[in-house]
Amino acid sequence: MEVDPEMIERSAGWLAEARKVVVFTGAGVSAESGIPTFRDALTGLWENYDPQQLATPEGFLADPKLVWEWYAYRRKLIAETQPNPGHFALAELGKLVWELTVVTQNVDGLHRKAGSRKVIELHGNITRVKCWRGDTVVEDWDDRSWAGDLPPRCKLCGDMLRPDVVWFGESLPEQELAEAFRLAQECDLMLVVGTSGLVQPSASLPAAARQAGARVVEVNREPGEITPSAHLLLKGKSGEVLPVLVNRLKRLLEE
Repeated sequence: MEVDPEMIERSAGWLAEARKVVVFTGAGVSAESGIPTFRDALTGLWENYDPQQLATPEGFLADPKLVWEWYAYRRKLIAETQPNPGHFALAELGKLVWELTVVTQNVDGLHRKAGSRKVIELHGNITRVKCWRGDTVVEDWDDRSWAGDLPPRCKLCGDMLRPDVVWFGESLPEQELAEAFRLAQECDLMLVVGTSGLVQPSASLPAAARQAGARVVEVNREPGEITPSAHLLLKGKSGEVLPVLVNRLKRLLEE
């Protein structure tokens, strides 16, 4: 795929001028690492299950063992994947600009694994678990070493542990969402990568950034809901476009 050189040049120039950059990422970035979407993972033993059974508070209370096993299966899929060139390019970009924050809808933790230092996970992180009652994250959990009943119990209160992800019907974490909108309204440039722009309220972040005066650059395989809020669309896979963009920025900064 050949990336439009004029669009790359303009975007790299804007990045060179920016002091505060926000990168907003969605499922398209993870897909390039081979991570299936929620519904794509409903195959084999899981193909007859409804998402309402597996990813809602009501489904968890109705059959906590089933839900736990579904997320253990998905954690295993993610553990077998690695960051792709798009993830690594964003980590490199963080070293080139004055301030960069990745705001992601993805729950796989691959941005941190690639080396991005400041990451806001709007939908949680599937590799973590938390207490059902106290909402306290349990840091030392390891699927591989657990041999007891499922789901395991919180050591502090004895209630069930659950995945630290946002389920259908749940609100996004208030603190993370508020911080994401604050950063969007204060940034000089927002880079929107691999998101359909269909999931609210996070899908409003690019529009909020533009309304506050930021430049918005979208990286996506096809135009979508975000495109009207973007100044430029870099069409293509993030793993192909972002390395080209970051390399051009490096050369600009060296000139």
